[in-house]
Amino acid sequence: MARGECLCGAVRYRVDGPLRDVLICHCRECRRWHGHFSACTAARREDLVLLEQRGLRWIDSPHSDAGARRGFCSECGSSLFWDPPGRERISIAAGTLDEPTGLSTAAHWYVSQAGDYYALPADGLPRHDRSGEYERAS
Repeated sequence: MARGECLCGAVRYRVDGPLRDVLICHCRECRRWHGHFSACTAARREDLVLLEQRGLRWIDSPHSDAGARRGFCSECGSSLFWDPPGRERISIAAGTLDEPTGLSTAAHWYVSQAGDYYALPADGLPRHDRSGEYERAS
């Protein structure tokens, strides 16, 4: 069972099922939300249990291809969740998980939107222009 929380502890959670390996998203929206590219895992939404949610707030993700909303802590500002309606899984910011996670990085997506201030790493991982390419392959 995985556990995680925001920086200040006003949002704490556990995941009662398996986590997907980490995907790195380079889209403009994730870069603005996280301050850089994002690294997220995902779990079935029914496996995500909120243990403390006094700081949890949701906003619509304005340019999301999936019409998603984003969850964050209103007390410390930590980015926590990306929730696309109608999908089985909710994304969880990998950096909010307690270690050890047992996860590895699986792929990069939205590489066509990567920031001009960094180079994509030569890590040998698959690269996709959009997220759906990975979802169909997994």
